[in-house]
Amino acid sequence: MSVIVNKVEKRGYMGISGIVKFQIAMYCHFNEINISESDLDCLTLLAINGETELTSFCNAACKEDNRDRSPNVSITKEIFSSPQSVRNCINKAENKSLIVKSKSGKSKKTISLSDKLELQTKGNILIDIKLLRKDGA
Repeated sequence: MSVIVNKVEKRGYMGISGIVKFQIAMYCHFNEINISESDLDCLTLLAINGETELTSFCNAACKEDNRDRSPNVSITKEIFSSPQSVRNCINKAENKSLIVKSKSGKSKKTISLSDKLELQTKGNILIDIKLLRKDGA
């Protein structure tokens, strides 16, 4: 018995931010995790920068005028208005098991995305997805 399907094939190119953001959005969608656009941008920035000291990241993801210290990361983006807003986002993501916090040194907390997301952020990345929707399913 064969099944007739309407096949949709798309191809394209994305930069690193776009392809990482797509992977995070796809993980959240498949796992029914609601996430705002700004939270998604914040997680994307963290993924691209990799494991980062918490305070430094909070300053990297807020408006430059409101930073209380200089961020020590390679990429910054003004996503939230203040470092506290970034912390709130991080806490929400941690509660959804998207972020892992750990302690390094005397009192420095570091954050990184959970390994459960299985993100690819380095090198050439090809995402090959096959999805099927069957009538009656």
